[in-house]
Amino acid sequence: MIDNKPRLLLNCDMGESYGPWQMGCDSEVMACVDMANIACGFHAADPDTMAETVKLAADRNATIGAHPGYDDKVGFGRRSIPHTPEAITHLVQYQVGALQAICQLYGSEVSYIKPHGALYHDMMNDQQVFEAILKVAATFDGHVKLMIQATADNQKYNVLAKASKVELLFEAFADRAYNDKGQLLPRTESGAVHHDSKVICEQAQRLAKEGIVITDSGQRLSLNADTLCVHGDNPESIAVVKKIREALA
Repeated sequence: MIDNKPRLLLNCDMGESYGPWQMGCDSEVMACVDMANIACGFHAADPDTMAETVKLAADRNATIGAHPGYDDKVGFGRRSIPHTPEAITHLVQYQVGALQAICQLYGSEVSYIKPHGALYHDMMNDQQVFEAILKVAATFDGHVKLMIQATADNQKYNVLAKASKVELLFEAFADRAYNDKGQLLPRTESGAVHHDSKVICEQAQRLAKEGIVITDSGQRLSLNADTLCVHGDNPESIAVVKKIREALA
């Protein structure tokens, strides 16, 4: 029997350097992933870094996504900053527009939006924030998707997105621990981030083949994901990404 289930695409946050400060191993990891989430200058990056990452993605045939965050380089976008829904829309539109302009300069385009850090979590926990970001994706007439976290119940997000005529991409995480509600354990909690390459690869394979994760309490939780987020911040993580790619192949 032939398995017609689409392959789980790999995505990675990239272009997060800033001037002389270097973050990540973009050139190495780009060869292993399908989708590049490129920082847009607020939580990290600058115009030159954005341009170099866009060119690198184009050279490696990786789909380009905008990775906007709160205006917070000091906190690397991991601190929630109160905004009105309208201000969230402006914040994201500004960043996506900047990356889209650079993409056009080099013959590419933004295909999706994946918010970063605290903005991502606020989007998942606050419907007003989610709808404010949907409004940005909707301005591209169906050509730009919105990537959000796969949950035990994706339907409520699909209903809102359909009303805005925006397509969603649901992602899961290979190196993060989940609770029984399908939420990521906060980074402040012990065991929130997996470091053992065997554990990470097993979670990736389980998500790809069975559509489940094992929660921190040992429960089997169904997650219907389109893409798997991996990280390539150092040589060790690059080796893990390569193992994941081989495992999913």
